[in-house]
Amino acid sequence: MHNRFTTSLISGLVLASLPFIAAAQTQASASAPAQAQTPKAGGTLVAIVQPEPVTLTGAVNTAQPTSLIATNVYDGLLSYDNELKPHGQLAERWEVSKDGLAITFHLRKGVKWHDGKPFTSADVKWSVENVWKTIHPRNKAILVNLTQVDTPDANTAIFRFTKPSLALLSTLNSWGAPVLPKHLYEGTDVLNNPNNNKPVGTGPFVFKEWSRGNYITLERNPNYWDKSNGGGKPYLDKIIFKVVPDAGARAAMLENGDAQYAVFSPVPPKEAQRLAESGKVKVETNGYQWSSPVLYLDYNLNNKYLKDVRVRRAIAHAANLEGLNKVVWYGYGKPSVSIVPTTLSQFFDSTVPRYPYDTKKAEALLDEAGFPRGADGVRFTINNDYLPYGDDYRRTAEYLKQSLKRVGIEVNIRSQDTAAFTKRVYGDRDFDTAITWNASFPDPQIGLTRMY
Repeated sequence: MHNRFTTSLISGLVLASLPFIAAAQTQASASAPAQAQTPKAGGTLVAIVQPEPVTLTGAVNTAQPTSLIATNVYDGLLSYDNELKPHGQLAERWEVSKDGLAITFHLRKGVKWHDGKPFTSADVKWSVENVWKTIHPRNKAILVNLTQVDTPDANTAIFRFTKPSLALLSTLNSWGAPVLPKHLYEGTDVLNNPNNNKPVGTGPFVFKEWSRGNYITLERNPNYWDKSNGGGKPYLDKIIFKVVPDAGARAAMLENGDAQYAVFSPVPPKEAQRLAESGKVKVETNGYQWSSPVLYLDYNLNNKYLKDVRVRRAIAHAANLEGLNKVVWYGYGKPSVSIVPTTLSQFFDSTVPRYPYDTKKAEALLDEAGFPRGADGVRFTINNDYLPYGDDYRRTAEYLKQSLKRVGIEVNIRSQDTAAFTKRVYGDRDFDTAITWNASFPDPQIGLTRMY
């Protein structure tokens, strides 16, 4: 079994305030202030997605680019507001039994899949038993104590457990647990089903086209079930997600109005600051509460240096997180003292051991571990692979390289595309350290335990 050590270094830089950017003039954007005018029906929103998704179905791939698209196509049983309070989505209401061993979901009536087929409890049961509990990267751990899903009628699904699993109630939205259409997936190889790239959901937008390397187009679902606030949702006629690899081009599109919406640090923080000051765009840091992202340094404990805890502690002391946050992330992040970010206030513990920035302590630990400086001042060399989600991750790797060089550790930075990064780090385990991020989600059992 390969171990992963996620401790106080960049595992402690919590990006709970990743900015999303939207053109100030668009009222259809999620960044529109609360006092803005009532949204008007019609229009096309041009959004930016980077990097390009590898698939468009979040049930089989939970990466952020996939989820950005898929959450507009699929629904979950629940949704959550910025206070993490659950609201009904495909489920109108739900009850938890007194012993916590059963959760009953009462489903909406009259909901249809985008191909016109009716949505029923059979879709929920099939999704739980064949996707969430078996192949979903996060939910199979949460559902380990689920024994079955009963469907006494087309609009009721009862989850039955051998032990309570209340963390599940924090991940049932369209990102955390999208419901798939049984009639299109049953009896197929779910991971390779062609509908993963031509998704059919119950959500507000219908998949129209994916031009690889260029754009993904979604169109308004005229039969969407949400008739609140006078009906008419969704308001937009179309969303075009454009694939824009170059950060400078993304910034120019937002500034010129060629794109109106982008999320998860679409441009470097320095550029975000400039765009905000220009008055042409609105930079917003609210809206990430449910995901609570954590940027961290992942260690491969098969490495002959990193398997020594003193080396890992030395790296933690050698990294100036306050400086990293200021120089690379322009204050949009928050250095953490543990793997649990402060946004998860119910679970956060401020009394855990800390690793303050202290290069002398780092040097002493490395000497104690038996890795003295050579004639060239270098103790040893390790590789670092950073998640290729933008220049911020590259600059984080460069900052780390400079920090560790001060204590005699040479870092070789390797870059690759997302597919190669994923294969190298999580498939082949061909890495020493990796800079990546995970969402913490409202309960550590959902997002944080998988890091270990």
